[in-house]
Amino acid sequence: MSSLRSLPVPDGLAGERVDAGLSRLLGVSRTRAADLAAAGLVVLDGQPVGKSDRLVAGAWLEVDVDALDDAATAASVLGNSEPVPGMRVVYEDDDLLVVDKPVGVAAHASPGWTGPTVVGALAAAGYRLASSGPAERQGVVHRLDVGTSGLMVVAKSEHAYSALKRAFKQRTVEKIYHAVVQGHPEPTTGTIDAPIGRHPSSDYKFAVTAAGKPSVTHYEVLEMVPAASLVEVHLETGRTHQIRVHMAALRHPCVGDVTYGADPALAARLGLTRQWLHAMRLAFEHPSTGRRLEVTSEYPEDLATALAILRDTYT
Repeated sequence: MSSLRSLPVPDGLAGERVDAGLSRLLGVSRTRAADLAAAGLVVLDGQPVGKSDRLVAGAWLEVDVDALDDAATAASVLGNSEPVPGMRVVYEDDDLLVVDKPVGVAAHASPGWTGPTVVGALAAAGYRLASSGPAERQGVVHRLDVGTSGLMVVAKSEHAYSALKRAFKQRTVEKIYHAVVQGHPEPTTGTIDAPIGRHPSSDYKFAVTAAGKPSVTHYEVLEMVPAASLVEVHLETGRTHQIRVHMAALRHPCVGDVTYGADPALAARLGLTRQWLHAMRLAFEHPSTGRRLEVTSEYPEDLATALAILRDTYT
């Protein structure tokens, strides 16, 4: 027997928040009802709804009763399922969406991270993502560091999830970043081919190490000022902290990246509290149409301001 409950919203609950109305209809706590909504398990007239959305009289509400006991777990898997200020969906169709992720947001929930996540924010906004892969990574086919802003593609359909995972693995996705690094890389165009693994003495860092995974970064200097260079980076592989580690290995760490040896005094003068690094372009073959899809992103305010200060100081 199906455990899916379908029931019309009575007139008396019109305008009520989803969590409050569901609590009364099913006889569960409001917290448990909110967990269900946060986990994407409440559907109103065929569309997932968040806990603070409003009920409409006569609309059909659907919820899986068997999911009630698992709702809290599902919600915790999604991380902080709240809207994220500044996070924008810049492209969407039936298969996928591309978000412009602000700094301070993780791709998905993980041990020790209690802050906002892309997956949680999309769930709060009512998006239904592909369910393939680990539960906490719904729809996630690649990641950006918490301290890196820019473009992330997320799968909505199962077909898109499989196709995009394959495309990233086969390195057919064009991933272009802009970084401002200390000093002037020489040569001004080059490739860094050096394996990356866990730092031998710091669990939270990575390093170029013989035991690491193959990692390839292509770079080109776009602009130089006396203190720094604006660099365009094309990632061939996608290791954690790859650009940060490779640029630091060249002795040109990303400006503001004190974790990997950047000058803290320069970061303070520029008002930076993170590395100057932005995922500014993604291009790939659409998993359904086969057409090339390209999306770009402007620098966020903190990075644009820091670059302007560097330009103004030395020109």
